[in-house]
Amino acid sequence: MTEKSTIRVFIADDHAIVREGLKQILAESPDIVVGGEAETGSDAMKLFRKSKCTVLLLDIALPDRSGIDVLKHIRKDHPDAAVLMLSMYREDQYAIRALKAGAAGYLNKQSAPRELVNAIRQVASGQKYVSAALAQELASTVGEDHVQAPHEQLSDREFQTLTMIASGKTVSDIARELSLSVKTISEYRARLLSKMKLKNSAELTHYAIKNQLVE
Repeated sequence: MTEKSTIRVFIADDHAIVREGLKQILAESPDIVVGGEAETGSDAMKLFRKSKCTVLLLDIALPDRSGIDVLKHIRKDHPDAAVLMLSMYREDQYAIRALKAGAAGYLNKQSAPRELVNAIRQVASGQKYVSAALAQELASTVGEDHVQAPHEQLSDREFQTLTMIASGKTVSDIARELSLSVKTISEYRARLLSKMKLKNSAELTHYAIKNQLVE
């Protein structure tokens, strides 16, 4: 296998055990090599450039910032990079949002190792990767009878605020984690409540749990 044909992969996930598991899986493929790793979004954005990797495996839920934010940053600075989003969340809740933001593919962490390797090879070749289930979901969203769910109307930042509130975090917690002001997060909260026609955080949390937007 020549260096030119080897796929260099960067792994961004905050769980060390997940990163080690991914590296073990990829080590069995002679055409794939792990060229770097990070446990936070900030580190991923700084280290990806130095790694000279062409594929980024990016967890959608990082401790310091949204995987969607990191995705947009990486795509802006490295337009040729293929970003494959990884998540424990159901595909129909996050995948379409990730693909619209520039991801080359979306894969559930519970997928089989063979599917991961195939997905990496596919996005590395310049193609998009979607599972059969996601392909069906994408088809339904363009159908004439598709009714947009309330949370699908939210911006990426509003959606992120929704999931963080539903996970039990306060406005102050969210502001600190996202390096934004409490006033800004409060505005996001007010807007998303208005768009979704909900009265308070309790109703928001109930909605998120019912629609499996949080684990």
